[in-house]
Amino acid sequence: MKISAHVSNAVGEHRASVQTTGQSRSLPIPAKATGRGSAVNGGELLMLALATCYCNDIFREAERIGVAIDAVEVRAEADFEGVGLAASNIRYAARIDSSASAAQIDDLLRQTDAVAEIQNTLRAGAAVSLTPWTALPFASPPA
Repeated sequence: MKISAHVSNAVGEHRASVQTTGQSRSLPIPAKATGRGSAVNGGELLMLALATCYCNDIFREAERIGVAIDAVEVRAEADFEGVGLAASNIRYAARIDSSASAAQIDDLLRQTDAVAEIQNTLRAGAAVSLTPWTALPFASPPA
């Protein structure tokens, strides 16, 4: 499955979209008040990616093992100490509302942590490379 993101910014205009296997969705992210760049920073989006991944995976894993879930909350945070420095002290926590036992919920949290793709990508220290613009085709973002 190919997942990608696209950001376009000009003075006073900011567009963000994501795509998974050819399905594009726009995200309502405003431009900075100055008009240059996004009002949401990359660290915030990285923490949102961690929280979103874990939330979605909790529902997926709960269905797989037959645990009924009423609601999920996930918080993620990290320390960003300076320009060009990698995040440190990355952590996240989740709260699940369910009629399942505390032991079942704890087991679900652990099992989900083991298979959460974004968390595992960070844990693995995946390689990241700058590549020529034409090497990353992206379907036209939704209007």
